[in-house]
Amino acid sequence: MKAISKDLADEYSALDDMVKDLDFGGWQTTTPFFNWTVKDEISHLAYFDKTAYLSATDAKAFNAELENILEGITSYDDVYRKVNAMGNGMSDADLLAWWRKERTRLVAAFENLEPDARVPWYGPTMSARSSATARIMETWAHGQDIADALKIIRPGTDRLKHIAFLGVSTFKWSFKNRGLAVPEKAVRVALASPSGELWSWGPEDAENVVSGQALDFCLVVTQRRHPADTGLTIQGDIAAQWMQIAQAFAGPPQDAPAKGVRKNIV
Repeated sequence: MKAISKDLADEYSALDDMVKDLDFGGWQTTTPFFNWTVKDEISHLAYFDKTAYLSATDAKAFNAELENILEGITSYDDVYRKVNAMGNGMSDADLLAWWRKERTRLVAAFENLEPDARVPWYGPTMSARSSATARIMETWAHGQDIADALKIIRPGTDRLKHIAFLGVSTFKWSFKNRGLAVPEKAVRVALASPSGELWSWGPEDAENVVSGQALDFCLVVTQRRHPADTGLTIQGDIAAQWMQIAQAFAGPPQDAPAKGVRKNIV
């Protein structure tokens, strides 16, 4: 878990660099993610870093916090509003300090776990490695919202491999989550990493193929870009359908931005 914990810490640091010097107006900037502000985005990350820490260290405390956040709640949107209100009730400096505290102790907790150790979450349990991968994905995806809002061009790093892997791993989930039959034919994914390596999954002779830059693939599976607004090459009906509904995160079905909406933000 040392390597993935370092990647998570590095992803946190990259986002911290984007927000640490923001003034009041910067924190209140509206992002393209459901009109959340930058402050909403960081509050969201801080809270779920906190619960991921509880999940990794104290299942009883995690379940107690789960009951607390769900009290009086009827939808995911209600949960998110409740979470975002926590950060918005703090000063900008206090929110940043809260996030730094929660993420620091989470990274330390992950370092002490075995990769296959099971931890509770919002639904089925998951491995510690999967939990760390999910935190990298969430941090990077919400970081993209902030980068778009602040008009920052963010180069890709090889930490994207964790997100690309999660995107591939949630192929079946993306269909099941919408009540759709899971295709029987496999899809090959072949991606150029930021460092120039080839990352690939699936049979080489597959009829359905998604290929291109890893950054573009990650933007699509986290629903930060419409596939038509990327340079991905998509071959086959199954691959095309998947890219329209790909969802590398838990929760009810969500839709990617419409074509053109987030294409030229920067």
